[in-house]
Formats: sequence, C-alpha cells, structure tokens
Amino acid sequence: MGAISEKERRLESKYPALDNPAGVRMLLGDYHALKERQYAGDYDAVVILVDLATAIERAGLTDRQREALRLVFEDDLSQVDTADMLGVSKQTVNRLVSVGLAKVARVFESWARQGEGYSLDVNETEGERQNDEIH
Repeated sequence: MGAISEKERRLESKYPALDNPAGVRMLLGDYHALKERQYAGDYDAVVILVDLATAIERAGLTDRQREALRLVFEDDLSQVDTADMLGVSKQTVNRLVSVGLAKVARVFESWARQGEGYSLDVNETEGERQNDEIH
C-alpha cells in the first residue's frame, strides 16, 4: 500500500463523500480555489478537477442543467442572476442545480462502488438517498 501524502489526507478529509449532492456542492463551491491550486502545481487539485470534469461529462446532464451549474459555480452568479441569464425563474434554477448535483453525485457513487477511490457516506441509507433524489 502506497504512502498517502499530507495534502491528499487534507483533500480526502475536506471531500470525504462525493456520492451525495451536498458533497458535490461543497466541491463545486471550492472550484476556484482548486483551480488556483492547480496552477500552483498541486497535483491533487489537478486530479480532483479532472475527476470532476469527467463526472460532469458522464452525468447525463441536460444542457440547461450543465449551464446552470456553470453559471452558479464557475461564474459565481447568484441563482437570481442565473435565472435572469437563462430567462427562467429562480425556482427553476434551484431545481436545475439540485438535479444536476444529484446526477453528478451518482457518478461519484458509481466510482466508489467500483473501488475507484471515492468513499461512500456510510451514515446515509439507500432509502434516504432515494428520498433526496429529484427525478
């Protein structure tokens, strides 16, 4: 078993479970900080950003969901400003973001179940996850 760096330990403790929308929201909330770390040569930040981009790509997001996530998390717009940009209500943006986060979380959950290095939140039961999902 390989040694784990202190940086890796900090990242794992900060993003312990990306298999749920709250974990993905936290990761996306740190998007700009991770980009800065990437440009500063932090390999772990690079890996997280590549995995995040891959998860978003594989999540099966609609164009609107993808755009809402980009505007809210990459462009740092409020949901009200995002709603104005998309020509929809704030409630619609909230739904687009929530469903998008859930879809991305399912990709991370799939990777965790396949042993791809992402832990599952053992405190959350399958029933709780199904109640949280928005179809």
